[in-house]
Amino acid sequence: MNDFLEKAMELISIEAWIIQAFVVVLLTLIINFTQKRIIRRIQSRAEKTSTFWDDALFSALTRPLSLLIWVAGLSFAAEVVYSHTDTKIFAIVPSLRDTGVIVSIIWFLVRFIRLAEQSYIDKELKTGEKDDQTTIVAIGKLLRLAVLITGSMVILQTLGFSISGVLAFGGIGGIAVGFAAKELLANFFGSLMIYLDRPFSVGDWIRSPDREIEGIVEDIGWRLTRIRTFDKRPLYVPNSIFVSIPVENPSRMTNRRIKETIGIRYEDAAKMPGIIQSTREMLQNHEEIDASKTLIVNFNTFAPSSLDFFIYTFTKTTDWIRFHEIKQEVLLKVLEIIESHGAEAAFPTSTLHIASGMPPESDDHQLHKSAPDFNKGLT
Repeated sequence: MNDFLEKAMELISIEAWIIQAFVVVLLTLIINFTQKRIIRRIQSRAEKTSTFWDDALFSALTRPLSLLIWVAGLSFAAEVVYSHTDTKIFAIVPSLRDTGVIVSIIWFLVRFIRLAEQSYIDKELKTGEKDDQTTIVAIGKLLRLAVLITGSMVILQTLGFSISGVLAFGGIGGIAVGFAAKELLANFFGSLMIYLDRPFSVGDWIRSPDREIEGIVEDIGWRLTRIRTFDKRPLYVPNSIFVSIPVENPSRMTNRRIKETIGIRYEDAAKMPGIIQSTREMLQNHEEIDASKTLIVNFNTFAPSSLDFFIYTFTKTTDWIRFHEIKQEVLLKVLEIIESHGAEAAFPTSTLHIASGMPPESDDHQLHKSAPDFNKGLT
């Protein structure tokens, strides 16, 4: 009878810790489900506010918080099992729990930085502000890299590895890695120079007179910069290239230049001063011409077939399409001014001058004079 009671008590105790572990897992499931619903409601309200930090915060919190809840619940359930069994594998539960907590924090920080960066850029695009998106992306990448490096070192310390030994090994191995991956390091430092000096940003039109590089910058990575050429092809340029070549950034020009040479006929020479004066007044009064910049209209040269004057001025707009519309309008008005003064635009011509005095001999006389006398040979 005593043996039966002892076995019954053992069975009840065994079932008790199994039930405890089951209850812990069930509570973990319920808590995780509840926090998702709560955060979802808070997130829907946060989206209605004008700030972007709260949106990024709650969006980044959902999944890492679920991982943290499950890590805590499962580790607690494993401790219940370990306290009633002799399974040695559960001895590593505390280390795994600490690692899981650190991974959850790292995951949250990385997600928060990325979502905050994207939310800030979207806010810029909606409001039309002119902040430097390239700098924002660079700061986001540096922060994520710092979080990952710091988190990895904390995880290694938690698992029992010596950080000082790892750093010493990294110092020795860094020399070998530096020689083996010098191009990779050159591209990395090239990207840093782009972020610091900011010769161009995402969305800028750039070109290099030394290389066949021209297009719109789409992305600046740690190793490559992606440029979309004007025929819509992607061009991938290593960042180290930009350290050693000059780069022109037409997107940052303040004005666009009109520089044209126009010729009139030599017989309209007396009308040149009036044409120049009328053209200058037209440009000074044109609403799309920046009169505060250099504006020149002057007689320039005696060309073979024309008298040339040139126009040198700047438009207010930098838009490529609008610039050509303004340039077309200016040139058509110049033609109207030339015609209004009774002159004509010149084109290449040739003039033949025949010397006066002796009349030229007729073709028949020349032909008779040069033809041989065949009758002299006949007898």
